[in-house]
Amino acid sequence: MPFNEKSRLDPSQVQDRRGMGTGTKIALGGGGLSLLVFLFALLMGVNPGDLLNTESAISGATTGEISDLATECQTGADANTRQDCAIVGYVNSIQAFWSDVFADQGIQYAPAQTVLFSEATEAACGYAYGAMGPFYCPYDQSVYLDLVFFDKLQTRYGAEGGPFAVAYVLAHEYAHHVQVLLGLLDPSGGSTGQGPQSMSVYTELQADCLAGVWISHAVETGYLSQVTDQEITESLDAAAAVGDDRIQSQTQGYVSPETWTHGSSEQRYYALLDGIQTGDPNTCETPGWTD
Repeated sequence: MPFNEKSRLDPSQVQDRRGMGTGTKIALGGGGLSLLVFLFALLMGVNPGDLLNTESAISGATTGEISDLATECQTGADANTRQDCAIVGYVNSIQAFWSDVFADQGIQYAPAQTVLFSEATEAACGYAYGAMGPFYCPYDQSVYLDLVFFDKLQTRYGAEGGPFAVAYVLAHEYAHHVQVLLGLLDPSGGSTGQGPQSMSVYTELQADCLAGVWISHAVETGYLSQVTDQEITESLDAAAAVGDDRIQSQTQGYVSPETWTHGSSEQRYYALLDGIQTGDPNTCETPGWTD
């Protein structure tokens, strides 16, 4: 059981929009939005058809059980029995950790929301689609997550899965929030290039490293009772599974390093491992921290 059963959860850090449709449809054809979605799909290594079905996934986002997280996710015991409550527990732990780290540096940490949704929802960065995978939107300081992604992580990208694969993904997205708060990431999303040595890859690998720093200290936050070797393996395997080379190989049949935006499987594995082994944000080359 990864969570301390007596820990008190704060479900206010997670919004639950599952099963709530937006009532919006995207027309197929020559519209500019369709082109943007198509290009985004290619960049992220997903099938454009997953984003643009006969009628947008948005119009079909009405399935799934709507739960009351405030009522059902109150303790670590709940997090040990429900995936959505586990999400609450991980988010609470991640933010408690970064809040303490920022305070030690004399910096104010601004909490970010996690938004659970099914298929599609509206975000300040545009519409969030489950096919995009989890992402952080700096304009509303929220992490968007369709839980179906974790099934795809196993079935499509060959990850082992497991609860700590979920924890890694959340920690990575919250690391982007940390980068924005520290001024290390441009919220406007300006061009940072492509390729193994690009700034975009550096940014993603730094986020992996920062995710590992939280993993190293997760038990100290009081929400998790332990982090086992198996759970660390799950997180490392998940990081490797979403390497650009593996995604490209599975989606297009060949690897084109010049278009990488997130880093190779090996790069992502070792960036996360560095953070786990040292537990020190300085390992991640984060200017502004003091030793």
